[in-house]
Amino acid sequence: MNRALLARQMLLARETLPAVRAVERLVGMQAQAPLAPYVGLWTRVEGFRTEDLADRIIGRDLVRITVMRGTIHLVSADDCRWLRPLIQPMLDRALKSGYGRHLTGLDLEEVVSAGRALVEERPRTFAELGTLLGERLPDHDGGALTAVVRTRVPLVQLPPRGIWGRGGQAVHTSAEAWLGRPLSPDPSPEDLVLRYLAAYGPATVKDLQTWSGLTRQREVVDRLRPRLVSLRSEDGTELLDLPDAPRPDPDTPAPPRFLPEYDNLLRSHADRSHVLSDEHRGRLATPNDSPRPTFLIDGFVHGTWRITRERDRAVLNVEPYAPLSARDRTALAEEGARLLAFAADGTGHDIRIMD
Repeated sequence: MNRALLARQMLLARETLPAVRAVERLVGMQAQAPLAPYVGLWTRVEGFRTEDLADRIIGRDLVRITVMRGTIHLVSADDCRWLRPLIQPMLDRALKSGYGRHLTGLDLEEVVSAGRALVEERPRTFAELGTLLGERLPDHDGGALTAVVRTRVPLVQLPPRGIWGRGGQAVHTSAEAWLGRPLSPDPSPEDLVLRYLAAYGPATVKDLQTWSGLTRQREVVDRLRPRLVSLRSEDGTELLDLPDAPRPDPDTPAPPRFLPEYDNLLRSHADRSHVLSDEHRGRLATPNDSPRPTFLIDGFVHGTWRITRERDRAVLNVEPYAPLSARDRTALAEEGARLLAFAADGTGHDIRIMD
């Protein structure tokens, strides 16, 4: 399972393909840390440059939008048009759960219409949107009004947010206005399952639901069973997969890889043990669900990393969870030097691997 997942995630060997295609292969990249997708693509795509991604965001080929698990993802414009409508039931549940009592007596369609008009008039921050909605509907909770629009209107975050070397406030408009096209009126839940398995399989139905945030996916999977293969894990759990998907030999070498914070490799299965041991998962856990960047040794999470600045030098600080062999230490340092050359070009570099 480990080597199959790494192969599909382009982590056994870097692949040569355009940024948009790489993001589509991954069915999007979690991106509430705005620059995380740059490192995530660098570690997967041969010869990747920051402008390869930034230009595609500016050119509207890629967008930042709330989809899987109700979190900001970077997805292609084409995938946005069908993914966002499919995720809507999960967002509706979250709205009701978080703001249920504030929605009583509220005309949701009136709020949606007003909110859409405001963000399509010009891009807005959520704070600005809440203020303007509150002026129109002063008898209702401003946070709830904003939440209704965030849930019911497919909002994209616009550049320069998410642009390497620039950044800025998160301002939003509707996906339809930004892309100049409507969203799909009839998206296929079967396509969601097939795309997930291609990127993250073999997997269980529970894994699929963990990744997407959707429920009742067994019904969809059962409709697809004639097109899938059923495998068994060592403990007898059923794993579903595409017939022709790669399932490499478990002895296939897996080189060291640096992953950004929130990488979907660690966030797309109910059972993460095929990339993260129970022992190390405890060390990775934080109150906000582990946003720290990690690194892989032999295909498994082995520690965390961060880049700091010291005068005119960029320092890669690596904290292993367990001692590294001399061979792994050397290979990790070599990969770390490549990471610094990518992320901190033009400055002095230093690598510090803690004992």
